[in-house]
Amino acid sequence: MIKIIDINFQGYKSAVACFLIKSETNLILVETGPSNSYSQIEKKILELGEDVNKIKHVFVTHIHLDHSGGAWRFAKNGATIYVHPKGAPHLENPEKLINSATMIYGDKMDMLWGKVDKIDSKQIYSVRDNEVIKVDNYKFKALYTPGHASHHIAWKLDNVIFTGDVAGAKIKNGPVMPACPPPDINLELWEKSIKIIEKEKPTKLYLTHFGEHHNIKYHFEKLRKTLKLWFDWIKKNELKYKNNKLLTYKFNEYVLGEIKKENISEELINQYFAANPPYMSVAGIKRYWKKKHENK
Repeated sequence: MIKIIDINFQGYKSAVACFLIKSETNLILVETGPSNSYSQIEKKILELGEDVNKIKHVFVTHIHLDHSGGAWRFAKNGATIYVHPKGAPHLENPEKLINSATMIYGDKMDMLWGKVDKIDSKQIYSVRDNEVIKVDNYKFKALYTPGHASHHIAWKLDNVIFTGDVAGAKIKNGPVMPACPPPDINLELWEKSIKIIEKEKPTKLYLTHFGEHHNIKYHFEKLRKTLKLWFDWIKKNELKYKNNKLLTYKFNEYVLGEIKKENISEELINQYFAANPPYMSVAGIKRYWKKKHENK
């Protein structure tokens, strides 16, 4: 039913996925990857005996470019893009989104993500929390799940949930790792979002980073533990390493050390760092603690 499409992000396998579903009369895609992965997706779909131009429904979890940067390509083919209301204006006019991403990625923008273009508002559908979208015999339930991003939706289909980034990343037999980029990281909302997913009692999670996972209880235990460790590490060390570059370097060292305890291959470590580079999380977690302090 669900086909995992590996977009081979930046040449790395099992780093970023999108998911193809064939209904009675439609092709459905969950997540799009960045626009520069469109040709790879097209190729993979062709190998499955399908035509990328027949994808008419695209469900994105949020508007970060590794999840929806290619949505405009599918919209040009006639697809409707289903997205959180907070994300919809940025798909219609991505200028602010591009500027925000450029602050993080600088001159790597084009290499990482490719072009980001406008989507006609008529092809953007803003989804309400718990709204059910019917496509032929399938029903997609929208679960507002902030914490990683305020515009995040986890999509439930039958007994499985497409988790975007709110369930973190887990590649093959590697650890569960969160992604905490600015500006929306919120630890309390993240915990509430995990509970929302747990309450739905899924039998499988489909992670954009990466693939199908069954042991839900174990997965969220590990995610909660790592979130606490990362947030506590930044809080403890932010003043010690006042220079942001040094703080980022030390955090990368810390995360790498934790990953190596899992006794996984160098190749798998590189896949993790491609899918979820730890340096992005430093600014996001710092911003969380700063706002927390200001609101006391």
